[in-house]
Amino acid sequence: MESLLAVFTDPGNIAALLTLIVLEVVLGIDNLIFISILSNKLPEEQRQKARRIGISLALILRLALLSMIAWIVQATQVVFDLGIAGTPGVHGEPTFETAFSWRDLILISGGLFLLWKATKEIHHAMDTEPSGTMLDKKGKATMTFTSVIIQILLLDMVFSVDSILTAVGMTDQLPIMIVAVLVAIAVMLIAADPLAEFIDRNPTVVMLALSFLLMIGFVLIADGFGVHIPKGYIYAAMAFAAGVETLNIMARRARQRRMGEADMAGEQTASH
Repeated sequence: MESLLAVFTDPGNIAALLTLIVLEVVLGIDNLIFISILSNKLPEEQRQKARRIGISLALILRLALLSMIAWIVQATQVVFDLGIAGTPGVHGEPTFETAFSWRDLILISGGLFLLWKATKEIHHAMDTEPSGTMLDKKGKATMTFTSVIIQILLLDMVFSVDSILTAVGMTDQLPIMIVAVLVAIAVMLIAADPLAEFIDRNPTVVMLALSFLLMIGFVLIADGFGVHIPKGYIYAAMAFAAGVETLNIMARRARQRRMGEADMAGEQTASH
């Protein structure tokens, strides 16, 4: 108990904890977008259950990985090298490399899965025939509860590895990592239903979210090949796009409200 007290009263550890909580919450947004999109493809009575299970699996995976810190550290060691590298960058490091670790292979696999899934859903969204996809409000859901959970689990694994490696890079205190992960998962649980309902009410937001998943997929693949794109740039772009879409939603609602008021005024005039 004294050791835990010492950990959480140290100013340096407190700063690391707050920073790590912010990072874990931001990383959890990617995971949550994917869970929200997939859960919305299920019948309405199953959606909340799928989101709860998906987020619970994310927590279990993160805590399991934290219990295997030694393996996580070794996951960044090179497994095999194809001997191909890009030209030296500004700081002398290669622009890309083919020395793959288990982390790289996991990120590349997850990125490819995200690209495939997002591209498939965008293709369905552009299809004029009812297909039961998330943008098809008249069709029935074509995915089963089990298939949705399996896909969520696969992406949970990828995002969990990224999350825990971020935690390991920030601090060597396991209690701090655990608290940061628990807080991030709690935020995901609180935000899951409002986010999913907002996406379901606004079909254009679904396309934006799928575009985010495409971008995240490319970033994961690039990271696996040693091309490290600063996360700040990615989230700044996502925040800007989300801000523009928010303005579009507000403009559409304002137009609908004016049209509704005009219709009511016309009906009142006609009645007189």
